[in-house]
Amino acid sequence: MTEQNLWRPTRRRMTDTLLAALTPVAACSLALGGLTTWAGAGKAGSPARITVSNGRVLLPYGDGTDTAALFDIANVGGADDRLVSVTSNATHSRITLSGHRMLGGRAAYKTDVTSAGVPAGGVLSMSPRGVDLTLRAGSGWRAGDLVPFTLHFERSAPVETIAVVVRPGAGGP
Repeated sequence: MTEQNLWRPTRRRMTDTLLAALTPVAACSLALGGLTTWAGAGKAGSPARITVSNGRVLLPYGDGTDTAALFDIANVGGADDRLVSVTSNATHSRITLSGHRMLGGRAAYKTDVTSAGVPAGGVLSMSPRGVDLTLRAGSGWRAGDLVPFTLHFERSAPVETIAVVVRPGAGGP
């Protein structure tokens, strides 16, 4: 082999090689630092954690049997979730998730919705003017009775809870 064909490291070649290797190392370090900060803040891999409170069922007006159930649903986890259905063995009708929109004056209309979002770190507070559950009241329900419900979510396990039967306009637990 002749001396002209030998590769020899020069200062220029070494600098170019070092810079070429340093770029991906710096990019990986920056990404790792960002992920570490994100995980340290509790945002990485934290699933939705659902808690349900303040359950109440409104007594129907007059001779009617259709009524509403309301809950406060908190998500203390790091991922969004959705309420997709509700069941109860205390009522023999289908329970629907409903949304209400106010029109001019005191008029409103109801629409069935397929799900309701429960944002990460947020609360879904059901109300007669927003999202609620529509169901047929059990015969003989009286104020103070307890009604069992199971709330089903898109990502979280079902949550079993109870609601207190209250007169419309009453506070509830």
